[in-house]
Formats: sequence, C-alpha cells, structure tokens
Amino acid sequence: MSFTQALGTLFSSVRFWIVLLVVGAACAFTTLHAEHHTHPNVFQALYMHLMPARLLAGHGSAANLIELTLPAWLAFFDMDRARAGVQLIATNLQVFQLAAVVLIFVCFSGVPKHLRTGQGDWLTRVFAGFAGWVRDEMVYATLGKEVGRKLTPYFLTLFFFILFMNLMGLVPHSVTATASIFVTGALAVVTFLSMIGGGMAVQGPLAFWKNLVPHVPAAIWPLMLVVELAGLVIKPFALMIRLFANMTGGHMVVLSFMGLIFYFTALAGPAVGWASSPIALGFAVFIMIIESFVALLQAYIFTQLTILFVGASLHPEH
Repeated sequence: MSFTQALGTLFSSVRFWIVLLVVGAACAFTTLHAEHHTHPNVFQALYMHLMPARLLAGHGSAANLIELTLPAWLAFFDMDRARAGVQLIATNLQVFQLAAVVLIFVCFSGVPKHLRTGQGDWLTRVFAGFAGWVRDEMVYATLGKEVGRKLTPYFLTLFFFILFMNLMGLVPHSVTATASIFVTGALAVVTFLSMIGGGMAVQGPLAFWKNLVPHVPAAIWPLMLVVELAGLVIKPFALMIRLFANMTGGHMVVLSFMGLIFYFTALAGPAVGWASSPIALGFAVFIMIIESFVALLQAYIFTQLTILFVGASLHPEH
C-alpha cells in the first residue's frame, strides 16, 4: 500500500470525528470571539442571538477581529456605524459558512473513489447515496441528463451548503447562517444570476429577452413584458424570504420556550422557574426535532425551485 493510499485509509477511518471537530471548532471559536448580546428584556436578549454578531479580537476587547475599510461610496455596506468611515467586518455568520464549505470537502472527499471501486466508510456511502438522489430525482428529473450532467455539481454544492448551515444551527453555541436575510439574499442573487446568465448563454443574449414574453396580442405585450420582468425578480426574492422566514421562525419558537423559564423566575421566583423548566424544555426539544426535518426540507425546496427556475430560463417553451 502506497503512502497516499494509507493516508486516504486513515482519513476515511476518522472522517466522522473530523466532521465533529469542524463543527465543534466553529462553535468554540464563535463563543470566544463573538460579541455578547445583552438586553434587559430576556426575550429580546435571546432573539438577538439570531442576529449577526461581530467577531472581536479577544475577550473584553472592543476591536474587530477582521475588518476591511471600503470607499465612501460603498456606505451601504458599513457594518460599524459607531466609527467613522465604511467598515466591512467579519461576523459569526462567516465562521459557519466557512465551516459548511469545509464539511462539503470532508464529507465528499471519499465519494469519487466509492463510485469507482465501491469502497468507503459508512459516511462516504451515505453521502454518495444522497448525492445520487439529488442528481437523479431532482436535477435529471427536471433538466434531463444532457443539461443536468453539466449543472449537477452546482446544484449539489448549493443543496449541501444550505443543508450544512441549517443543521449546524441546531448545535449549542452555534448560529444559523440561513436565519440571516443577508445570507439567503446572497443565495437568491446567485439563483437570479444563474437564471439570467444560463438563459442568455443557451438561447443567446438577445433571444433570451425576446423569448421572455410568449406570443400574445400586440396590445397586451407591454403589460406581459412588465409581468415577466417582475417574475424574474420575484422568483429569487421568494426563495430568499422562504428560507429566511422558516429558519428564523423555528429558532424564535425554541428561544421563546427557553425564555419562559427566565420570565417565570423573574415574575414569581426561582421555585416557579424550576417548576416550569421541564415543560418549557420539553416543548423546546420537540420543536428542535421538527427543526431538524425543516433543515433538510428547506435545503430541498430552495434547491428544487432553483432547478425549476434555471430550467425555465434554459427552455423558455416550458
């Protein structure tokens, strides 16, 4: 056995533990460096954990861990209004976005070999089957094999990137990146550009816009043009809102149940707080179980609708 093969075998045997290490390291890093949220109202203090928190240089420090100064004309992107100038700073969202990317490489590193030889650990077999399902039941079923084969890598990346961000948000001391409208908005922009760019590449730069409006009487053509142009924007906008709202709503329900413990403690004393904690925790755990299913469902819905929207741009007759 060569050194490369031995290294690959060793990596396969510890792949699951590497996944746990990546998630744990992301949680530990944000716990140490993320800005702590405080508010006199317990519910608002808990809800603030759904907001991006800037990464600080160290415990007790007010300096940003990573920041980039932008030109004045990009004031819209200023993330530190308390300071002069335009500052683009790193938040805890980026930590878990990067962790999701790392998890994609770790989980799929053995899939190509498994597809060639049939060998691999259980984690590799799970993700190989998962990837095959996305390819056959989502991409090929909508776009066909010829077009789907070219776009499968993109849609697989999109699906698992969203899925990993959703699932990591269920881990203690983590943050759900997809509960931020900035993240879902960026994903929607990528979908929008894929629709426009793919349509123009397949149909032609002018033919795409020409075919945007179906054959209709000339009198209503201007109205249909407005409707179709609005549809191009509304489709990715709906993706953005759906993913953001579903991931935020579930977390708000869990945090609300947790907040009830502190609320009853402040209202009637520690004894009532302790008495209410089993009920509140029970409901919170129940919602968390549902959220684990929602995490998978929302990754599926976002990817499936993206496939449909891109397919409609590539084939205007549909």
